[in-house]
This record gives sequence, C-alpha cells and structure tokens, in this order.
Amino acid sequence: MTEISETPPTVIKRRTVLIATGATAATLAVAAAVPETSTPTADTTVPVAAAAVCTLTKEMTEGPYYLDGQYVRADISEDKTGIPLQLALTVVDDDTCAPLSNALVEIWHCDALGEYSGFVGNNGHSEPDNGTFLRGGVLTNSSGVANITSVYPGWYRGRCVHIHLKVHTNVTLTSDGSFTGGQELHTGQLFFDETITTRVAALATYAANTVTRTTLAQDSIYDEGGAASGLLTLTALGSSTSAGYAGTLTLGIESS
Repeated sequence: MTEISETPPTVIKRRTVLIATGATAATLAVAAAVPETSTPTADTTVPVAAAAVCTLTKEMTEGPYYLDGQYVRADISEDKTGIPLQLALTVVDDDTCAPLSNALVEIWHCDALGEYSGFVGNNGHSEPDNGTFLRGGVLTNSSGVANITSVYPGWYRGRCVHIHLKVHTNVTLTSDGSFTGGQELHTGQLFFDETITTRVAALATYAANTVTRTTLAQDSIYDEGGAASGLLTLTALGSSTSAGYAGTLTLGIESS
C-alpha cells in the first residue's frame, strides 16, 4: 500500500495581516463561540459582531484527498459512526469584517478509522466506498455563517486530527445537489484542541483506529497559530464526551 503524505506548501499565499489591538481589539474581542450555558445546535448562528478579531486566516495545503463536485448539504455524516460535530463557521471579509453571504463553505475529512471517501484502503481498512461520506458544504447565510453537521474526525499516519476546508463564491448549484463554477477564495484546514481529542480517542469507535496518532504539536502542517491557523473553539454538546461538540471559528477571507 502506498502511503500518501501531505507536504506543507513552500509558500503560504496569504498570511495574517491585520490583528486588532488596543481599543479596536476591545471592541471586537468577543469570542465567536457558543456560551457554555447554552445548548448548541446545527442551526446556531454566530453574529459577525462576535468575531474575535478581524484576522486573515492562514492558508494551508489542500492535501491529496480532495474530490470535485461534492454535494451542497448541511449534514455530511451519512452513515458514519462517531460522536456528533456541529460546525458554525463565520466567513467575513478580513479588511472590513463584513459578512460574506452566499459563499460556499466546503469541507472534507476522514472517518474514525482514518479513511477518506473515494480513497478507502489508504489507512489499512477495506469497506464499501461511495465517494461522498464526510464531504460537502453549504452556502453561508445573511450573517456569513455556514452550519454543517458531521462527526468528529479520526486520524491517519503522520497527521493530527483535522478537517480540510475551501471557501468559494459565485458558485452555481446544480440539479443533482452539487455545485459548479465560481471562484475559490480560500483553502485551509480546521484543527482540534488536543485535550478534547485525547478524550475522544479513548471512545470505542475511535480506539478501533490502531494507527499511532500524531498530536497537534507534532503535526507538520499546523503552526501553533491558534484561530488564525484554523484552531476551532469547541464547546461540549452534553455532559459526556460521547455527546459530541460544537465547533466555531471566524474565517477572515480576502474577498477581492
């Protein structure tokens, strides 16, 4: 079996260029997260005013597992087992903090055993592969928020737990539930707090993955840049790890 690795890009096309400081930071520094006392859902709307700072989100490598023309849908989990993950991703213009509505936020990630749809067998398992599980995206609403339901990802050799992400504008929705055309504004990855991942990895569904797990600190792609590099804010959906998590992040995008 040939191992496919993800190599960091030689040049990062976009870097963090604007961080609010002083009085500006005080005005903007309201965390884009669901309060601990609330019960997050897939319909959670994070207002643009809650953007932590107007920061350009760093681009990351696309990796080897992207497939064109995936479904536009709010729930990408299909029949995959794993604990719930409810994402609320807010897309804003990094210069103005204005929300970007009708932008397609597309994500894809591996299952609990480290397998990507369309590439099953890469992590040493064999099962039917329909090429669509844990892939898809939605258009942002008027507040710039994309709500996507999935399961907490697993891992594969050489990479920490992560989700791949693209942001497109001006796409055309197709009759088969997919999309075409448009402009790709951002390619990045989403990352998970190591303490929470350690708890998730102990659950039976994830413990069945016997590949040695690469931690966040060991990962060759994540650069310890926090939210500007894709680190999600995670909030428990219930009193136990198995209840799952809500994940929030504000993505600052160059829209011009």
